[in-house]
Amino acid sequence: MAYRILVVDDEPILTELLSTHLQDHGYTVSVANSSDEALAKLTTKPNLILLDINMPGMDGLELCKVIRNHIVCPILFLTARITEQDKVNGLRAGGDDYITKPFGLQELIARIEAHLRRDERNNCPPEVVTSQGLIINLSDRKVFWNEQELSFSKREFDIIEFLSSNPNQVFDKERIYEAVWGYDAEGDSSVIKEHIRKIRAKLMQASGNEYIETVWGMGYRWKK
Repeated sequence: MAYRILVVDDEPILTELLSTHLQDHGYTVSVANSSDEALAKLTTKPNLILLDINMPGMDGLELCKVIRNHIVCPILFLTARITEQDKVNGLRAGGDDYITKPFGLQELIARIEAHLRRDERNNCPPEVVTSQGLIINLSDRKVFWNEQELSFSKREFDIIEFLSSNPNQVFDKERIYEAVWGYDAEGDSSVIKEHIRKIRAKLMQASGNEYIETVWGMGYRWKK
């Protein structure tokens, strides 16, 4: 199976060049040109991330800190910053290496190969779902908004996991109840309505966004 690499840079010309070069070397490549797009692409479960520092909005250092809370794969910074303090800041933010622009493509491939060889963490990448800035770590059963962990009960998280793992699909209360409580559970699917009300309230209070949509007469769906 080919290693998966996520390339994050706000220059589309550079990401296209790197994507083509890495694919020529047998890697599976995903590209992001902004921090928001990068967070969304975490669902590709990258084995290694190439990350530019100088990006508009959330810069690469801040993005690295957010990613590092959920992803343990190697992160290699790509940047024109060359001072020792810049390198220290990058490593302290959670980066594993620091490659200054301009760089040779052969050196880049060599660095990537070296990190993948000695990093065994990519054997079991965590299950992560991202949605409109929300990060759902399925492996650790935790939900984060802007690095703040949100508190949910076991059943509430189970519902979030089921719906967010099947975005834009509509499920009625009975199907959600079966998925979360089990087919042989004794109870009533009417409890789903109250659980979803509580989930919505917590997500709205934290983020201001509505993630679970009611499809009248049909059920609920997670808005991607």
